[in-house]
Amino acid sequence: MADLSIFEQMKFETLFGMAGGYVLDFSNRSFQAFIETCTDIDVYDEKYNYYSGSKANRLRAFWKEESNYIVGKLLLDLLEYCKTKKLTSYSGIESAEQALFDECYAIADRLHQDTKLENIDVIQPYSEERDFALLAKSIRESIQKNEPETALDRLHTFVVKYFRRLCDKHGISYDKDKPLQSIFGEYVKFLKQNSIINSAMAERILKSSISVLDAFNDVRNNHSFAHDNPILNYGESMLIFGNITNLIEFIESIEGKETEKAELEEESNEDWGEIPF
Repeated sequence: MADLSIFEQMKFETLFGMAGGYVLDFSNRSFQAFIETCTDIDVYDEKYNYYSGSKANRLRAFWKEESNYIVGKLLLDLLEYCKTKKLTSYSGIESAEQALFDECYAIADRLHQDTKLENIDVIQPYSEERDFALLAKSIRESIQKNEPETALDRLHTFVVKYFRRLCDKHGISYDKDKPLQSIFGEYVKFLKQNSIINSAMAERILKSSISVLDAFNDVRNNHSFAHDNPILNYGESMLIFGNITNLIEFIESIEGKETEKAELEEESNEDWGEIPF
């Protein structure tokens, strides 16, 4: 349930014109499509069929049923939709309405920032593979629902795909049957050999992650839905997710620097090539 007070709900209901069962200018079909596009949730599922089942009541049900993060995301998108509609109409946004809009935006942003897992945005499809995209989407949905323990097997698959992609990018050879920790070990060796990491401490932390990823194999095989297992508890699942996302965030930061460096070198070489002699 989202942490919306009765007075905060009233502000959104006023801005969205929900008194008569409506939400802005949406039809039933466009309302369903908009929410599904923004959140991958079908608001016409029976779960949200509160009272009359009107659009306004379904939105109220959404506020009650979903987490702060997902409700905040939807509200931010609805506010953007509302703003765009106003700006493209002849009426525009009046000063009093702007004040209400700003208050609602602050509330929605507060909710959206409330995620118990930092760096969740690093779970992205890092290639154009459809499977990679669906995998990342599925993992994020589990986190948004505050159910990390249900996604441990998919997180493991994601990490394997992620480090295989980096090995392919840098021409690091690996066997398809090589376990996760060995693939990561080859990648760490590449970073060290190419002076991409500079401190002994950073190298030691990364090397310690090899044993962490080795232990992740056991979690995937014996404590996740990959097999008929009793799944791991919530607290330890969050600890694992946090460790993995922090690791990926760091890797992405150094990969970004290397990409930027390569682009600058390429531009420099092109500039030299244009000088006439």
